[in-house]
Amino acid sequence: MSARRIAIRKLESIKGGMAEFFTPQASHETMLVQIPPNTVDDLFVHKSQTDQLLVVKGEFAIVTLIDKQYQYIPLSEDYPVVVTIPPGVLHGAINLSSQMCVVVNAVLRHRPVQERDYITRGRPFPYDLAAVTQALKNLEARIQEANVR
Repeated sequence: MSARRIAIRKLESIKGGMAEFFTPQASHETMLVQIPPNTVDDLFVHKSQTDQLLVVKGEFAIVTLIDKQYQYIPLSEDYPVVVTIPPGVLHGAINLSSQMCVVVNAVLRHRPVQERDYITRGRPFPYDLAAVTQALKNLEARIQEANVR
């Protein structure tokens, strides 16, 4: 059993007038990442950093490979969570929508950047895109249900 796990944490917020302020993430470096529409990315793994991802526009799914199984984590601007991916976890991005997705990555550096951290590793077996679509639909339903309350 792998000790490396993805953490998903809902962001706390406070309202100030018409604005809503979300808890900032501690980081060594903050990146703005654009995931093009209709993107199915290969897997890659970071050895020297932890990714902390927050969708600020659009939606996509993180795919991870842990213990020889894919996990599809749907993310949306309408459901503010931070997904933390520790070093050593194979992961990639899947954006099945026709819209660009914009993500903030609050990177925690554990040692200097290594070139191999950004080399794709391919896919040992095909992704289940129907499962990705269903995961995104399930998230949308949860968001709509929460908005009705």
